[in-house]
Amino acid sequence: MEHGSAGRVYRKILAIRHLSDTTFVLRFERLGLDFEPGQYLSVGLKNDINMREYSVYSPIAADYLEILVKEVESGYVSPRLKRLKPGDLIYAEGPFGFFTISPEQRRMPLYFIATGTGISPFHCFTGSDPRLNYTLLHGIRDRGEAYEHQWYDANRLVACLSRDPQGVSGEHRTWSGRVTSKLLSMASDGGLSPEGQYYLCGNCDMIYEAYDIITQAGVEANQIFAEVYF
Repeated sequence: MEHGSAGRVYRKILAIRHLSDTTFVLRFERLGLDFEPGQYLSVGLKNDINMREYSVYSPIAADYLEILVKEVESGYVSPRLKRLKPGDLIYAEGPFGFFTISPEQRRMPLYFIATGTGISPFHCFTGSDPRLNYTLLHGIRDRGEAYEHQWYDANRLVACLSRDPQGVSGEHRTWSGRVTSKLLSMASDGGLSPEGQYYLCGNCDMIYEAYDIITQAGVEANQIFAEVYF
């Protein structure tokens, strides 16, 4: 453990797991930090004031923390995070946020709808409580964005591919089209539970469209929760 200015506690990088040319999982020391699945951290480099927000990717029982990062070519923080090596130090502040599941909600049907790296909190949810009754729809452009789909129950995950109709693998269900078109199909077929709890994480256009689809299917607005990923 190393302390910086203003009492900052720096955390050592333990590993970097590259999932694609631009997306990676950064693992670093937990140092006793408590969080609820679905919360996020504000992360930055040592001696740098610039911070970015990332949902916790790792399960709650892990003795480390992980975040899922997509490198933004024109960005400031993500390209620098990508260049880190084990042993380097970062600063992580938090946790923050209310994109969480209450004990009562855990007993209900859960619908997780994500685009891209918006799958991150759902990785934490499902890894933290394997008893969850969930359906996960992940909107991706191609198979390169199927971020560690092997960790999910193959019967609960649908990969929605907008540009690659060949699918991800034979192990998971796929949908040729955008995630909202799959959601609309489910709504038309009566596949959305009126008692379900709906968690949306990804770009704002998906969230707006999904919200309309879900409410028009008769689901109350207070059963829908959203986290915007830019």
